[in-house]
Amino acid sequence: MGILNKLFGIKTSKNPEDDYLVFISEEFIKVEHPKRKTEQIFWKNIETIKLINTDTGPFAPDIWLTLMGKTEECLIPQGTKGFEEVYEIVSKYKDFNFENFIKSMSCTENSEFVLWTKNIDF
Repeated sequence: MGILNKLFGIKTSKNPEDDYLVFISEEFIKVEHPKRKTEQIFWKNIETIKLINTDTGPFAPDIWLTLMGKTEECLIPQGTKGFEEVYEIVSKYKDFNFENFIKSMSCTENSEFVLWTKNIDF
């Protein structure tokens, strides 16, 4: 039993990321959480990928892989089962910004790092 649990009744054995379920198919990504609205985005609709860093850890996820489209988005906390698989897929996108990924991993402040944007020809 952890010290926070002994002192305040706060359970610390579970990571907040453990409550997120990531479903990956050939067509879409879906993230479920018991206290949040289910989020889903189709791979073909992704227009921007970024990492959002927050200062909420360790009691809440503090790095989020964010997949954004025109009308939908899906946020996947780092440390959630499925994060690495999604990252492996999107990091192969043409012009993926690995430098911003590294910057995000060394950042401890609230910040956003754009990793990829869809090149839209008009």
